[in-house]
Amino acid sequence: MQPDSPLLKKEFIFGVATAAFQIEGASDVDGRVPSIWDTFCKEPGRVANGDDGSRACDNYFLWEEDLALVQDLGVDAYRFSIAWPRVITDTRGAINQAAIDHYRRQLNYLNERGIKPYVTLYHWDLPQYLQDRGGWLNRETAYAFAYYADVVSRAFGDQVVSYSTLNEPWCSAFLGYLHGIHAPGERNRKHAYQAAHHLLLAHGLALPKLRANAPLAEVGIVLNISPSDPIENSLADQNACALADMENRDLFLQPLLEGTYPEPVLNRHPDCVPLVLPGDMVLIQAGLDFIGLNYYTRNQVKAADGSAGYEVSPYRGTDATAMGWEIYPQGLTRTLQHLASHPRCPPLYVTENGMAADDQIRNGVVDDAVRVAYLQAHLNAAEDAIASGVDLRGYFAWSLLDNFEWAEGYDKRFGLFHVDYMSQQRTPKASAQALKQLMSLRRNR
Repeated sequence: MQPDSPLLKKEFIFGVATAAFQIEGASDVDGRVPSIWDTFCKEPGRVANGDDGSRACDNYFLWEEDLALVQDLGVDAYRFSIAWPRVITDTRGAINQAAIDHYRRQLNYLNERGIKPYVTLYHWDLPQYLQDRGGWLNRETAYAFAYYADVVSRAFGDQVVSYSTLNEPWCSAFLGYLHGIHAPGERNRKHAYQAAHHLLLAHGLALPKLRANAPLAEVGIVLNISPSDPIENSLADQNACALADMENRDLFLQPLLEGTYPEPVLNRHPDCVPLVLPGDMVLIQAGLDFIGLNYYTRNQVKAADGSAGYEVSPYRGTDATAMGWEIYPQGLTRTLQHLASHPRCPPLYVTENGMAADDQIRNGVVDDAVRVAYLQAHLNAAEDAIASGVDLRGYFAWSLLDNFEWAEGYDKRFGLFHVDYMSQQRTPKASAQALKQLMSLRRNR
């Protein structure tokens, strides 16, 4: 990174990120009710090792210790999610004041220390009582989310610098309803498309409430996007890439920016077209203050028989992360440039970027040199995007802590800080030290 790098300017936001279900634990404490992930974890074979989030990183009790780690890193911002099942505890909309007070203490801590709070309202932990009524297949869930967003933003207002409505709706819709590997674990394309629409509708319904209650805060959404490249330079594989990008990227991005769904996707799956009521798309395409991009890798795609028409091939290289994902930083530059090329694209943030590695403590030290190199390469890729004209406002490393990695349980470690899940001891990795040094360099330049 050059001394005059735009990433070193004080206006650029550096932060770290977490999610409630992955770190909080305390799944039945202070009035919290079950989420779909509590239910999913109890189903045999769903989560590696039969792991669950009932304790996770014990952050519900150790939050002050963890926010002190954020402060010690010297970053500008902390991105975290609020647990919907803590805040709204039944179908009648009962508000749990203990949860409001819990998150207010964290916001006060951050604001008193000059750390900007970036809040995600939905990071996949749908209350089970809503799943019992159909979950994201039920249109009423979108209205329940808007009510929840209203409650949170009325409580916290401009104490929050930035509100993200949804984190990665692709995962909620496709991993949850098409591929069956996330809660609620279905395998039904029609349901996946309908869930996607109701998620986007929830976003659209929440926007005006957030803007009314927190007029100074930024309001946006977070998408996970992996660019697609053909396995072979054949017309069939190139067409397969186009299909993959339209279904996995444009099915979510195009409604937000243009108010329409990509016709080739709907035409390919006419029996799966979601029910869209008059006025829905106007709500969904309401202006955004930002789009957050969660970027980890690219997809290598080939043509395939079957309804999808494409297949994402497993990465066979030796430089894969512990998740089996290719390390491909140039894909971050490409994706940011693609987003920025749209005339209605708002400013951008990299809201998640990081890697899983087989981290171990040796002599009290975690030398995750591969993660240090990964983060540096992706910061260089972000720098390249800005140099090409992309309006990129910030970068958040995933994640502050090793945590519950959804269907992977506790097997995969993404954190800057190693967590011993038995003792709950936090140990800084070399990557945490490297980020801390970068923040010190930026302050002192």
